[in-house]
Amino acid sequence: MPQPMPPRPICGHCDNFPTVTITTGQTTPDGQRQTITANCPACHGTGHTTPARAFVRTGR
Repeated sequence: MPQPMPPRPICGHCDNFPTVTITTGQTTPDGQRQTITANCPACHGTGHTTPARAFVRTGR
């Protein structure tokens, strides 16, 4: 029986809006607005982060 996976945490930097389109203010020759795409640098455009690894102290 498959085990359900817990949901991955949402990126705190982009709040699950990892890719945005920004208008440059210029228009293309056919009259459309020229845009560029930007990805979230923290999650690299996925919208999710991996959980932090647990810090385990060993020894004394």
